Amino acid sequence: MPKPSPEKKLEKPSVHPRNRHNGRYDLRELYMANPELKPFVTKNKYGNLSIDFFNPAAVKALNKGLLLSHYDIEYWDIPEGYLCPPIPGRADYIHHIADILAESNHGNIPKGSQIKCLDIGVGANCVYPIIGNSTFDWSFVGSDIDEKAITNAQKICASNPALKDKVELRLQSNMERIFPGILAADEFFDLTICNPPFHATQAEAEAGTLRKLTNLKKKRVKNPQLNFGGKGGELWTDGGEKRFILNMINESAQFPKNCAWYSTLVSKQSNLKTFYDRLEKIGAVTHKTVMMGQGNKLSRIVAWTFLNKQEMEEWAEKRWNNLDK
Repeated sequence: MPKPSPEKKLEKPSVHPRNRHNGRYDLRELYMANPELKPFVTKNKYGNLSIDFFNPAAVKALNKGLLLSHYDIEYWDIPEGYLCPPIPGRADYIHHIADILAESNHGNIPKGSQIKCLDIGVGANCVYPIIGNSTFDWSFVGSDIDEKAITNAQKICASNPALKDKVELRLQSNMERIFPGILAADEFFDLTICNPPFHATQAEAEAGTLRKLTNLKKKRVKNPQLNFGGKGGELWTDGGEKRFILNMINESAQFPKNCAWYSTLVSKQSNLKTFYDRLEKIGAVTHKTVMMGQGNKLSRIVAWTFLNKQEMEEWAEKRWNNLDK
């Protein structure tokens, strides 16, 4: 397997050029789309419209506005305390993974409902299926260990005609498993995506949030309120991201020909070598690492496949050719 190139250091993190959120938010347009946002919009010291991004209610109202304005989502809501993800970062993942598919398809991004994506940990917010379906018309299966999250995601899909028959939600009943029980032996996906729980404990998640808020506010913050929300299973799990992703890599080897490209977000650069070593050990044909930049935050996507060049060409010919480009 070819060794991955080292990560390139980005002078200024930037969003994907196709990302609809490339630039400042048009908050006037967004509160026109979602009036719930307007009370949170004020002028900052530079005279520009802004919101308090440390206020969970403001962030939720902003997300509603973004999904209404940019993705034609008529209804979107999440239960209190559940993860309210930053939309631009989620869109970046979708665009970067689409580029990886394009590299396997003569430079053309496969589009249409025939393209199936498995979202591991879809959450109550159902944001990845919303963005992927709106942008590329992909179909999704979303899995989660949280029954309440699945129920809420089902309500979002049922309330938006654009998502009807495009998103299927599946409850993972075994908290120790990722693919078994979700991915059937005779089922095929073109890609899988995952935003894994990055932390090992709730205390670790809260400590990370305190550091981030302290750095951003330039003063000590004592209240570890998560402005984007999040619960156990969303933000933390036993063993953190390293154990979770290693489990995912190991389990993907049980379904080597069921998916063209497996992928996951990786928060900690220090974990990459461990993941690369495991991918080589289980027989992945190749893997890629794609850097992403959102504001001051850097993250990365690790993607891998068990298909060799000929198998990938056959996959593209069978599943991707003659689709809308």
